[in-house]
Amino acid sequence: MFVDKAKIFVKGGDGGDGLIAFRREKYVPEGGPGGGDGGNGGDVIFRVDEGLRTLMDFRYQRHFKAKRGEKGRNKSQHGANADHMIVRIPPGTVIMDDDTGEVVADMTRHGQQVIVAKGGRGGRGNIRFATPNNPAPELAENGGEGQERYITLELKVMADVGLVGFPSVGKSTLLSVVSSAKPKIGAYHFTTITPNLGVVDVGDHRNFVMADLPGLIEGAHEGIGLGHEFLRHIERTHIIIHVVDMAGSEGRDPFEDWTKINDELKQYNAALAERPQIVAANKMDMPESEENLAQFKEQIASVRPDLEIMPISSLTRQGVKELLYRAADLLDQIPDEPVVEEVAEVNERKVFKLDKAEDEGFTIVRENDTFVVHSVKIERMMKRMQLNSHDAILKLARTLRHMGVDAELRKRGAVDGTPVRIADFEFEFVEGSSYY
Repeated sequence: MFVDKAKIFVKGGDGGDGLIAFRREKYVPEGGPGGGDGGNGGDVIFRVDEGLRTLMDFRYQRHFKAKRGEKGRNKSQHGANADHMIVRIPPGTVIMDDDTGEVVADMTRHGQQVIVAKGGRGGRGNIRFATPNNPAPELAENGGEGQERYITLELKVMADVGLVGFPSVGKSTLLSVVSSAKPKIGAYHFTTITPNLGVVDVGDHRNFVMADLPGLIEGAHEGIGLGHEFLRHIERTHIIIHVVDMAGSEGRDPFEDWTKINDELKQYNAALAERPQIVAANKMDMPESEENLAQFKEQIASVRPDLEIMPISSLTRQGVKELLYRAADLLDQIPDEPVVEEVAEVNERKVFKLDKAEDEGFTIVRENDTFVVHSVKIERMMKRMQLNSHDAILKLARTLRHMGVDAELRKRGAVDGTPVRIADFEFEFVEGSSYY
């Protein structure tokens, strides 16, 4: 089964907690604090593996969570950082943030990798909080939470040559003739509903990858038929072989078919109109094909005289070898680099983000007899600190006083014993003192 789109959840590992500990060695008088920092959580990293061809693995596993860092240790020992989680993806995968739609990375080269979920920072141990005024603090931090988000993976087939054309014009038959691929072939439309890849051996020590892509119909750029499920794959090909049914076996006009397909490509991505193209005039073994070909060449000459037209028959193999030689010659003239049109600016891009200044603001609302304080800074601090020691409570109290929360509570009518709640932490207001 060919899977070319997947939605998954990724989460970086949480950081390890810092430790509150003190040195008590026999020959170390007044040893002081010795609690080490926690280790950093692991990152979730996506790495390109050219041995993969589909997103099938993500059909069965949709959650990827890196390990958390180890807790800090005594004797000032740092907890171990967690190993990163490496997730393999096939070349040609576009990674997008599912919530914002932003393209995170466009992965095209073997070994290329990108961090999709950053691990949390390890919490600081009490050795980090020692000061001349407080040489033995009972204060440490919890590890930071790892980044988590939903991302969408979209695979665009990486092939040298792409076969395009209306349904039932002979694309699958041509691929089966020139390679060992075994695409489904049938006398009905949309026999091919997923891309088929085959390696073509030209015979003169040259070879290339050919993709039989699902048939297009008018309106595909708007999602009609297979729509975008097909069109995104053609963006990766170096050369387009446009297969046209020159026999008009279904009552269609070859020139009209060629015009409609090229319009769909252009409306989906204007750069596709500039892609090297060969017209494979197929089914030349059928009656009336010669007459239709002559008329087709006259019509093409009036709109695109430089277009190369090669008559072939996939059934009798007439002209097939010449078509392959010509495709190989064109590939030799093109640099051996992935074709990346839609999101080229993402490749090799490094984004440096300036940390936003922490919001010093707060709001206070009253719920019955309780004052509820809302503040991004305070809630983040309370989540970070290990609020199970007297030193941590004093630090919180100083922060509230410095931000003006004390004064605002008094202004709102808070007195000794008034309940105050911040996030999940509830305490009593004490006039002229700290919080308990």
